[in-house]
Amino acid sequence: MFFTDIARWVVRSIHAQGRRAVLSITGFAVGVAAVVMMTAIGESLKQYILSEFTQFGSNIIAVSPGKTETFGVGGLLNTVRPLSISDSVAINKLPSVAYTVPVIAGTAKVKADGKFRYTDVVGVNALAHKAWQLSIAKGTFLPADEVNRPRHFAVLGSKVAATLYGYSNPLGEFIHIGTKRFRVIGVLNPKGQFVGQDLDEMVYIPTAAAMQLFNRESVMEIDVFYHENAQSKWVAEAIRGLLIKRHGREDFTLVTQDDMLSSLDNILSVIKIAGTALGVISLIVGAIGIATIMSINVTERVSEIGLLRAIGCSTWQLMVLLIGEAIAMAMLSGSLGFTLVLAVQLLTQLSGVYVITGVDFGVFIMTLIFSGLVGLISGLLPAISAIQATPIEALRHE
Repeated sequence: MFFTDIARWVVRSIHAQGRRAVLSITGFAVGVAAVVMMTAIGESLKQYILSEFTQFGSNIIAVSPGKTETFGVGGLLNTVRPLSISDSVAINKLPSVAYTVPVIAGTAKVKADGKFRYTDVVGVNALAHKAWQLSIAKGTFLPADEVNRPRHFAVLGSKVAATLYGYSNPLGEFIHIGTKRFRVIGVLNPKGQFVGQDLDEMVYIPTAAAMQLFNRESVMEIDVFYHENAQSKWVAEAIRGLLIKRHGREDFTLVTQDDMLSSLDNILSVIKIAGTALGVISLIVGAIGIATIMSINVTERVSEIGLLRAIGCSTWQLMVLLIGEAIAMAMLSGSLGFTLVLAVQLLTQLSGVYVITGVDFGVFIMTLIFSGLVGLISGLLPAISAIQATPIEALRHE
């Protein structure tokens, strides 16, 4: 018996089963598609979040006030002195540090040109537009004034400027933020969102002015941007040593972007595994469907099997035919499932929704291998059951 004979028999056998074969193949294909799609969505989500956190660069260390120390089963938050703007200036003098941005943020009522709205107001220094990669559309960014007594200047996000001033030029105009008056000196180009926050809806003012506006005695965070040739752990140790010297103790918390990305990667990996596990359940259901149809086929085709045995088909050849049929159905299902995922990816991208940004071809190979194994297992037991009967008994079966 040649391979072409086996292939011809398998094709005709699957075709003869009609609707039942189609339903089994479709069921397993949906399971395969679910696994591949869940894996692809998990990877796409992972890449999206990582890109969000690295859009300002990857060489960042966040310094926040307060040091959590654990005692027994509880925690205690100890602080000696808050983080100040002068701490940011001191950190900026470290050799490995490129920029520091003392940050304070809140929501305030912004009024201008007879219009008002409530929006996010962020206190930063003159280095923020370089550190955060903000580009200027009109005017300039905040000037390098004396850090504790800056002039009341404001830079508007693109959406805020469009809402308050429309098509008119806001440069030189005064706006009221809360109870304070600021002069607009710049408008930013659209930046987009960062972890759900629209950066184009923000108003940027000097940090010291924001501390007065929100009645705060300390900054909320100091973002430290270090040079690419420096290692994060050494920069963090230098910052820790400097602040301990200034504060008298470690009453602050340092979080490197490496730590943050590592934690995010672990969380997203768990999500990806959970999604894949849900897809595997669908895959198992489809595999059971193929195993079921093979068992039914063998039961209904006992006479056919007896005829094959009677005309000289050996036990091994019969095993090859039945197992080949199951493997062919499973492989066809795997290919169909992967094609379905590619179709969904294409449709979502054409509609502008990039939920699935990339499907790994290695996953397709693994899918085919798994499909073949499912087919082998599904066809093996029915094949063994089929060859146990003698040819005469099989021919008498109705």
